[in-house]
Amino acid sequence: MRLDRNLCHLRIWAFVLMALWPPALWADPISPERMTTALSKLEALAQGAVEAGAVPGLAIAVVHDDQVIFLKGFGHREAGKPEAVDADTVFQIASLSKPVSATVVAALVSDHVVSWDSRIADLDPAFRLADPYPTGQLTIRDLFSHRSGLPGTAGDDLEDIGYDRATILHRLRFVPPSSSFRAGYSYSNFGLTEGAVAAALPTGKSWEEIAEEKLYRPLGMASTSSRHADFLKRANRAALHIRVGGAWAAKIKRDPDAQAPAGGVSSTARDLAQWVRLLLGDGVYAGKTVIAADALDQTHVPLMTRGRNPVSGGESFYGLGWNVEFGRHGLSWGHAGAFSVGARTLVTIFPKEKLGIVILANAFPTGVPEGLSDSFADLVFDGSVGKDWIKAWDAIYAGMFGPVVEAAKARYAAPQSPARPAAPASAYAGRYANDFIGDATVSGEGGGVVLTLGPGGARSYPLRHYDGDLFLTNPDAETPERPTGVSFVVGPDGKASSMTVEFLDDNHLGTLRRVGD
Repeated sequence: MRLDRNLCHLRIWAFVLMALWPPALWADPISPERMTTALSKLEALAQGAVEAGAVPGLAIAVVHDDQVIFLKGFGHREAGKPEAVDADTVFQIASLSKPVSATVVAALVSDHVVSWDSRIADLDPAFRLADPYPTGQLTIRDLFSHRSGLPGTAGDDLEDIGYDRATILHRLRFVPPSSSFRAGYSYSNFGLTEGAVAAALPTGKSWEEIAEEKLYRPLGMASTSSRHADFLKRANRAALHIRVGGAWAAKIKRDPDAQAPAGGVSSTARDLAQWVRLLLGDGVYAGKTVIAADALDQTHVPLMTRGRNPVSGGESFYGLGWNVEFGRHGLSWGHAGAFSVGARTLVTIFPKEKLGIVILANAFPTGVPEGLSDSFADLVFDGSVGKDWIKAWDAIYAGMFGPVVEAAKARYAAPQSPARPAAPASAYAGRYANDFIGDATVSGEGGGVVLTLGPGGARSYPLRHYDGDLFLTNPDAETPERPTGVSFVVGPDGKASSMTVEFLDDNHLGTLRRVGD
């Protein structure tokens, strides 16, 4: 299989780095006694995290030397209800879907349906980026390594207001790049989604069918799906939880079908343990080659630098749907998943030691998955836990939204005094549009102003006056206390000619022009 020159250089560099890496990488085999002790302490740590209220529920699987050596659930599927989490509880795994999907594409590469260097222009000629050169040269490898130039949030905003996958992928052509092609790493849900969908196109089947055919069914992952409807059919499923008044509450549901390859897989600890067995077996499962080793191996070549791990300090890179890290215990492959509306997941694999752990949690924010994984690694490799990893990771996740919320609250704490009056509601009412966001409507209802967005007016946002032609709304279910602005430009005729929706303006595409009344 052909590899470009840069990839060959990176592969050589990776092997050299591994050869020179500290002795932890070449440590003695893990003794059965140490593993038994580590598993016992992992169980106690997990149980303690649930009892302390760090998460409502957890499911954990550990694989070593092709054996599932630990498989257990803790806590409850929904806070305040008696149903317990077990090894067969189905969780929404969020971005842990990415390495799962990379494995599916590796199966297509193994079957010579596509290569990692297949061009998207050949597979999906209708797809466009903002610039013609990257559009023509873009490959599956580029999209799975997040080096296409697409900004990280591209398309997420359209998903939030109700658009489907096909519409979102079509409209990525309007998004200006955040970096030059292949020059920068920018984690993109819908970029990876396009890579996966394009890889499946030559089969004539949907991505969801291909994932089932190439991975879930061969490994007996009977409770795993890339369809949200299948998740909803599972009686034994975990709810999503967020903090409300200091307690976990199942308040919000999340349908991730639009970005299924990047974030829409649902699965169990038992099923994902089988996937980890396949990975640790270099594509061999239960004595049978399911995926060629070279196709799978390419997913773990470090392509893009991610800097240092924010807690443990290891050097981190991105491969194809995988984080590749050189840390305190040597080489590891991994990926986290999170829905800010209530999910946290993690896989960590130490390929030399043939050791892998999967941790699924039904809450956000929490650093419990990383904390448990890092603690378990310390126990296995060192015999003791080096620090309170759960506390350290909790601090990372707790800080994700807090500063943003506080900054927004401070920015809009109080207008100038006295606040400038708004124009009559009729000045703002009308239809607005741009190519990326599509149609929007502003109407006066009950003396107020309401913004309606999305396909068929799928989302409505009441606007409250702040100052002059600036209004506020609170669009995010997961951060309901965070205000954001919607500003209008009113012309001499007393009518608004445009509006800018701040929560849709990350990529400077949030300004819509009036198109009619």
